[in-house]
Amino acid sequence: MTALLILFGVVIGAGVLAFVVVHRRGAGRTDTVEGLLQEQEARHRAQADRISFNARSVHNSMPTAGDAYHRRGDNRY
Repeated sequence: MTALLILFGVVIGAGVLAFVVVHRRGAGRTDTVEGLLQEQEARHRAQADRISFNARSVHNSMPTAGDAYHRRGDNRY
């Protein structure tokens, strides 16, 4: 019985910790111009990835020069 109570306590504690971490992230937003530009670039990249990697694009087409592998500067060889 004690082990069951400890298990529930750990699970509830992990849930509360996850809740606190997720809700604290919204308070720490970037106010500088550089940070806002980085967030904007990340949003644009995520939108392009959602288009490039949807089910129809992945399963029904050949890779092209517009795919994410060639689009990002860190993957060039």
